[in-house]
Amino acid sequence: MFEYDPKKNICTCARVTYADMAEAVAAGAKTVADVREATRATAFCGSCTERVENFLNALLSGEAKAMEQAAAPVLTDDEIIAPGYRQVCEDIYYVGASDRAADRFEKQYPVPRGMSFNSYLLLDRQTVLFDTVDQSVREVFLRNVESLLGDRKLNFLVIHHMEPDHAATIGEILRRWPKCQAICTPAAKRMMVQFFGPELANRTQEIRDGISMLTGKHVLSFHLAPMVHWPEVMVTYDRTSETLFSADAFGTFGALDGNLFADQVDLKDWMGEYRRYYTNIVGKYGLQVQQLLKKAGALTISRICPLHGPIWRENIPAILEKYQLWSTYTPEEQGVLIAYASIYGNTELACQALANELSQQGVRDIKLLDLSREHPSYVLAEAFRYSHLVLASVTYNGGLFPDMEHFILSLKHHGLKGRTIALMENGSWAPVAARKMDELLTGSQNHVLGKKISLLSTLKRSQLADLEELAKAMVSTMENAE
Repeated sequence: MFEYDPKKNICTCARVTYADMAEAVAAGAKTVADVREATRATAFCGSCTERVENFLNALLSGEAKAMEQAAAPVLTDDEIIAPGYRQVCEDIYYVGASDRAADRFEKQYPVPRGMSFNSYLLLDRQTVLFDTVDQSVREVFLRNVESLLGDRKLNFLVIHHMEPDHAATIGEILRRWPKCQAICTPAAKRMMVQFFGPELANRTQEIRDGISMLTGKHVLSFHLAPMVHWPEVMVTYDRTSETLFSADAFGTFGALDGNLFADQVDLKDWMGEYRRYYTNIVGKYGLQVQQLLKKAGALTISRICPLHGPIWRENIPAILEKYQLWSTYTPEEQGVLIAYASIYGNTELACQALANELSQQGVRDIKLLDLSREHPSYVLAEAFRYSHLVLASVTYNGGLFPDMEHFILSLKHHGLKGRTIALMENGSWAPVAARKMDELLTGSQNHVLGKKISLLSTLKRSQLADLEELAKAMVSTMENAE
């Protein structure tokens, strides 16, 4: 007689227990292939194949008997680690977490407030998990999911985006719940294989744009959103709760400090990070964002659940309006951003003089940013915000100062267009920065003013009239100057 422990794993990779396999055989599995199809046992490393074959033979011949199990100990609330999930609305729960130790997102963007990695669980007749999380918050996330599910199985994992800050724990989820099926786009399926190996390929259901799925009382529809901001991206709409699970769209930098919803935080304080997140992460793909906004416009949305940042449930038009502006490269403000690269302060002083003259001409929204001190992600966000830019750089090694060169390339890379740009250069001999900047801006669909300021080491009194002329030229193209 083959005595077995029902709770022991027969396949460690897929977390399949002897009881799971016995259940599959009772349901009709007669071969190892049948068992693999039903439970995923043997589908990964294959080291359990002989063990599975022996147990299968014992089950089919009636020679298998489950050991008697001692009663499971009952844990008290003093022994159970508290989960951190939050209810979003009826049947939908937030199971993500925040990483406040993170100082850079994607190894390049400063996140002084940390970062949230959002995931959501739908508890309907069928259970659905929307995305996983970054490895940095893996343990909290898994505890949240397991606590909410209890004895229930996870039926589906919806994968909106395969970037590892959302997909790092896909393999773990599918191993813990071997009957769970992943739902994703064909492109996401290919990426799953790239990240996790071919074993997971047949654990997925590919979707088409607009296809729907019934989970009980909730009706989910899936909508492709390619290049917002990876090619495999989709979003999900829950018709029952009027909730849009929006992938990276409508997200932001920053951890969630207790307040889960956007109406619970000071949006004036947060909007700069929303803008910086959009412009740096998604900014290049304005056309694709427009296509997503068009799809969203056809839906009745009471709630937006993004993969980063607070959930929107009130004043949703406010974030939609911002996305409309940002994705069409429309300035939010009629004002001037002066971005400068100055080594010893002389170029900076000239920029201050220009800012003074712009104020004299009635411009009230003026910002000066030092490219050597400000991280370029902040400056890029301000460039999207303002209607006019001044780029001022010293000449360096016969070309541009590196910080200015990097910034202009970033402007082009992120597709910023429709701005009026003035150029200022400095050099103690042979200044060429303005020409180099002009060359880099060629083809950027921005209007570069013909009037340029060229300094020889310092701004001279005789050049104040040139600054006034340049300021007037900029003001003449503004809509709301005083």
